[in-house]
Amino acid sequence: MDVAALYKLSSGLYVVSSATGDDYGACVINTGMQLTNEPLQVQVVVNKENHTEGVIERAGHFALTAITEEADMPYIGRFGFRTSASFDKFGGIECRRTVLGDPYTPECAACVLACEVVQTLDVGTHMVFVGEVKDAEVLSGATPMSYAYYHGTLKGKTPPKASSYVAG
Repeated sequence: MDVAALYKLSSGLYVVSSATGDDYGACVINTGMQLTNEPLQVQVVVNKENHTEGVIERAGHFALTAITEEADMPYIGRFGFRTSASFDKFGGIECRRTVLGDPYTPECAACVLACEVVQTLDVGTHMVFVGEVKDAEVLSGATPMSYAYYHGTLKGKTPPKASSYVAG
């Protein structure tokens, strides 16, 4: 099987983040997408082993930001290759909060959506969260980063906890 075929699927790269009390999580995903327009809903898919997944479950809401092509590998690494359980992903960078209280950075972000979880689906290793969009803001006119750009231009790798990871 040629797993590189999965890199041809049209998707973007996103940071999904959530907060409950003084606990927060944030991670990079390539599984953010609009589901419906009435009501306006999006979905995110997060590995159950990620700290962020548990925070979203407890909080019942999340922020979704579309990463722009301005992002470099250190930016991707900050949010995608470290755990929020032991690393302050928003430390030392501008951090804002959505109307639901979830952290996000406008740095390298095309937009931010504030979403309230209305459905969940357990798909084995990952949880699908369907969120109703409560607020949305365009943050930049920069081009959103596609998964193809991440792999082809930045030469990024897919981490083992990603929903698109295939061993080999």
